[in-house]
Amino acid sequence: MTTAPPTPSLREQRRLPDSVLPLACCCLASLLILIPFFAWGAASGHDFEFHAASWFDAAYQWKEGILYPRWTAWTNHGFGEPRFIFYPPLSWMLGGFLTLLAADPAVPMIYIVLTQTLAGLSAYLLLRRLSSRRGALLGALFYTVNPDALLMIYIRSDFAEQLACALFPLLLLSALELCELIADSSVTTRTIASFACLYAGVWLCNAPAGVIASYTMALLIAWAGFTDRSWRILARGGSALALGLGLASFYIVPAAYEQRWVNIGQALASGLSPSENFLFTAIADAEHTWFNWIASVCALSLILLLGLTALLSRRLTRSGVAAPQNRSAFVALLVAGTAATALTLRWTLPLWNYLPKLRFVQFPWRWMSILALVCACFMAVAGEKRRGSIWIALVLLMTVPLAWFLVRNTWWDSDEMATMRDAITSGTGFDGTDEYDPLGDDHFDLPSDAPLTKVLSGEDSDDSATPQARVQVVKWTTESKEIRVESPEPARIALRLLNYPAWRVEVNAKAVQPERADDINQMIIPVPAGSSQIDVRFTHTADRKIGNAISLLSALLTIGLFWIGRKPTRAD
Repeated sequence: MTTAPPTPSLREQRRLPDSVLPLACCCLASLLILIPFFAWGAASGHDFEFHAASWFDAAYQWKEGILYPRWTAWTNHGFGEPRFIFYPPLSWMLGGFLTLLAADPAVPMIYIVLTQTLAGLSAYLLLRRLSSRRGALLGALFYTVNPDALLMIYIRSDFAEQLACALFPLLLLSALELCELIADSSVTTRTIASFACLYAGVWLCNAPAGVIASYTMALLIAWAGFTDRSWRILARGGSALALGLGLASFYIVPAAYEQRWVNIGQALASGLSPSENFLFTAIADAEHTWFNWIASVCALSLILLLGLTALLSRRLTRSGVAAPQNRSAFVALLVAGTAATALTLRWTLPLWNYLPKLRFVQFPWRWMSILALVCACFMAVAGEKRRGSIWIALVLLMTVPLAWFLVRNTWWDSDEMATMRDAITSGTGFDGTDEYDPLGDDHFDLPSDAPLTKVLSGEDSDDSATPQARVQVVKWTTESKEIRVESPEPARIALRLLNYPAWRVEVNAKAVQPERADDINQMIIPVPAGSSQIDVRFTHTADRKIGNAISLLSALLTIGLFWIGRKPTRAD
């Protein structure tokens, strides 16, 4: 007696989901990137210390019960800075969470595997809508190990931008659906809500990536609206962009408003301005010039690959650039890739100077994030046939010598994470950041071993006149300080803390305006003779309240759009 074959419905139930193989392949590719880490430790690139310090500082404050830190505890050797107001939260929250779960040397490695696997999987979900399964898998693998990703991992250590790039494919997919550039895509209120969430997610990963995403999405929406002569697409796209900014307003509004309270101009200091970082630009700093050439080679390789894959996709697919129903999508992608290429070249300097916030992208070669994604799209279509697959396999193999070159031109340190953690346990803290230093301060002049409190005389005089006051620190957390002072005469108490408008200072329950030192912006609080109670709190300023309110309203609207656009279920 023979058994009847399983019914088609059972076969379908037993099949693995379409995304399992891409997930496994992208995870494997991410692990291959880490081979040098197992040999030499962490790649201590340009921004490694900044990100690692943020991870440890955030985790430290979570243990204090502060769920969303705004002020840092250990930067500037304990004087702090408002870093978390200006730097988007998703990357340092993910890194901080990993420091609580994993051993220190493994944290950056786990972070890289997670983000690059996410990047590859999200690229597959995009490319599967534009090409065959094989082409999508090849394109996703390329996006996982593309030159821009390798540059960020090995030399730049820009973990925040790396996370933002992992979301770019999903954002692009949502934009193509929103603009009706993908066949068989129905635009509903859910499409608008999905785009807004992804767009906000990019902003909450990395601000320069948010600016790049804003201009790229605006270009795609404008292109689709004008070529289709549809004001509906323009209105829908503009609304989705506005909603996304609204969702991220709890970060964007304070970061934009409070720039007037810090030395934000240092973000464009010497070596950091766009004019000094166009492709193959040389300046007096030899080290800067060498890195710019490395980044330029990576960008040039992507530009050439984009041109090559665009030609291959036209020659090797059955219907030209792509299937006829997706041809407009690839034309729009080519427009985006061309614009990204142009912005890496010096002749676009007027755009960098006058377009809003574009100069804060700092490095024109950062547009590689768009070039890599567009290149992956054309590569997926070119890889639909066997001949194209061979070419793409060769391209993937060519990433090996590039990776090796980057590996040989970075700094490896197996003890970097342990050193960063020791900076907290020993109380020495970390160096501060130029652009987040409060106005009137130079963080290079701050002492590295200042006590929590120091008694100064009540008036300007030499140290011999310092009163014999007794100071007791009752509470000292990142956002709250309580200090009791017993002094026979008026005195001033210098705290290991920088002045910032968000600090509210009270002496004996009365608000006072703190003073500052002559050479640094250290907080100094005058107290009268006798017993005094000093309370210092980091408060919610008006801009933070406004940003929170806008984000809350935007979140409610987004939930409503998801609810309205839900698909009706079929009755049994």
